[in-house]
Amino acid sequence: MSDDIPADRRYRETHEWARPEDGTVRIGISEFAQAELGDVVFVELPEVGDALSVDESFGVVESIKAVSDLYAPVSGEVTAVNDALFDRPELLNESPFEEGWLLAVDPADEAELDALLDAEDYADQIA
Repeated sequence: MSDDIPADRRYRETHEWARPEDGTVRIGISEFAQAELGDVVFVELPEVGDALSVDESFGVVESIKAVSDLYAPVSGEVTAVNDALFDRPELLNESPFEEGWLLAVDPADEAELDALLDAEDYADQIA
């Protein structure tokens, strides 16, 4: 398995990751996704208090190459948004698994995480 795919989170086939953290779920995009996008220039995210529904679009990442929708890996209420991305969208390129996280959600059903790919299956998908 690649070092670029942390095993402490689950992955959507659309390259979003979800990591459980103290009752919330932190969400971001994978190293593979940021590399495919190229230089990120703009990020549109929901606001704290907004509701996400699993598999539905919750935002947009715009790069020099493309505009891509972001899809919710879990349902729930947004509890935090990474405001740093509005001034420094390049954090998605520089640190997609740490500083470039997108948002945190109070999950409506943590079992939704079980439907996502583990790191090994995600690595197989992008190979």
